[in-house]
Amino acid sequence: MIRLVKWESFIICMLLFGTTLALHVGKGVLASLTPITIAQVHYSGGGDWYGDATVIKNWLRLLRTRTDIETAEERVIIKLTDHTLYQYPMLYLVGHGNIRFTESEVEGLRDYLMNGGFLFANDDYGLNESFRREMRRVFPEQELQPIPNSHLIYNCFYELKGLPKVHEHDGEPAQGFGIFHDGRMVVYYAYSADIGDGLEDADVHPEDTPQVRELAAKMAVNIAVYALTH
Repeated sequence: MIRLVKWESFIICMLLFGTTLALHVGKGVLASLTPITIAQVHYSGGGDWYGDATVIKNWLRLLRTRTDIETAEERVIIKLTDHTLYQYPMLYLVGHGNIRFTESEVEGLRDYLMNGGFLFANDDYGLNESFRREMRRVFPEQELQPIPNSHLIYNCFYELKGLPKVHEHDGEPAQGFGIFHDGRMVVYYAYSADIGDGLEDADVHPEDTPQVRELAAKMAVNIAVYALTH
């Protein structure tokens, strides 16, 4: 039997979330929210932003079937300079190797995050150096800070021991990092974990066991629940 935790707290948070969104709408943020859609970031320089083609579709399905969150069925592709950016409460960024934002993208992402948005970045392998560099451009006075295993993001819906390890990468342990603005986590970065790997259609990564895929699914649900209630 799947163990769910803090269900009553989750319902309360979702009710409060609606009030929070109403406040953000006045700033032009998160103006269209039913059904919830997760947008994948199409960044300009380097990196295969287009990867993980089936991740968001499967992620949204998990949210529809495992929670009371009403979602769309397919991913949306968004640029950080698009005027529709503020319609989406969550962004998903993925890639290998080097990525680089334009100055307009840096400004667009900073404004989005400071006004209620949330970014989940998935290290698809080799993303670490360039992603950290670009985050320093977005928030020059901050560094990505380790998120302890006791943090609410790991037990806001499912109770997890920390960030699950899905892909081998270089054998380093999986670790979550975050950036905060006004006490709210606005960026969650999964390093050496590759949650996206475990969310893809099963035939994309047939080496992933059902147990590993289930851990990825639970972490993805937790990330979305946390982002939508904080």
